Amino acid sequence: MPKLTVLNQSGSQVGDIELADAVFGIEPNENVLFDAIVAQQASMRQGTHDTKGRSEVRGGGRKPWRQKGTGRARQGTIRAPQWKGGGIVFGPTPRSYSYKLPKKVRRLALKSALSTKVVNNELVIVDNLAFDAPKTKEMVTVLSNLSVDNKVLVVTGDYNETVALSANNIPGVTVVDAAGINVLDIVYHDKLIMTQSAVSKVEEVLG
Repeated sequence: MPKLTVLNQSGSQVGDIELADAVFGIEPNENVLFDAIVAQQASMRQGTHDTKGRSEVRGGGRKPWRQKGTGRARQGTIRAPQWKGGGIVFGPTPRSYSYKLPKKVRRLALKSALSTKVVNNELVIVDNLAFDAPKTKEMVTVLSNLSVDNKVLVVTGDYNETVALSANNIPGVTVVDAAGINVLDIVYHDKLIMTQSAVSKVEEVLG
């Protein structure tokens, strides 16, 4: 069972926490992690690309020349695909790229991502995160106290607007609540900061 130090906002040790093996101590499955990341990125694609087929392009209402007797190939419209300005053959049209993985696969991917952070010593546990008012300077100070200067994902138990607004203008810092934690965010960021309440909620859902 992984055991980590619990810090406060000043960076001082205030205790220890034992993480659940079933969530933070499994053998990471790289294949499942890859599948989950690809699925999440696919669902983020807009899919608004569009080209015009021969029925959508402008012009070409009449037959350019008579069917027989000209010596040229028969043509029905100057907006056929072989003509300049004609329709596009098999071009992209608006579509959704999203697809869903099985629930067990998604859960395993999330556990693998969390366990990877533990193995790489990239998980920081804090007892609580709270500010009296949204202030970027205070969030910068907290990150400095926790010795975090890279891309960091901050996970709180419940959505904390004050914390979210305090980190909003800091490049590379993302704040989500425990319900919004996802594989892509965990893998993308170099460090993961979780409050004790966030750890409890994640273990309750995934354990």
